[in-house]
Amino acid sequence: MAKRLKYTPNSAIRSALRKLWLHSRERSAAIKRDNYTCQICGMKQSRTKGKEVFVEVHHLEGVCNWDEIYRVIREHLLCHEDNLKTLCFSCHKNHKE
Repeated sequence: MAKRLKYTPNSAIRSALRKLWLHSRERSAAIKRDNYTCQICGMKQSRTKGKEVFVEVHHLEGVCNWDEIYRVIREHLLCHEDNLKTLCFSCHKNHKE
């Protein structure tokens, strides 16, 4: 049995961000705007059995540095347990610190 890491691996962070992206309103809006059609070759998305074609959304400016994304997530969200405390929903909602 593999030893469990003390921290969330980058692969898990990237996977979670990909799931977020795949279900994002921004991605859906771009696909709808382009009428489910490839903007280079004109191929239209199809889910017909045996003729499946899927379109994807491409970032024109690319995605910024993944190492920076991981650093920010680890610093502000997946920080060390010493920087976290457990609260009930009500206290968490009203907590200012």
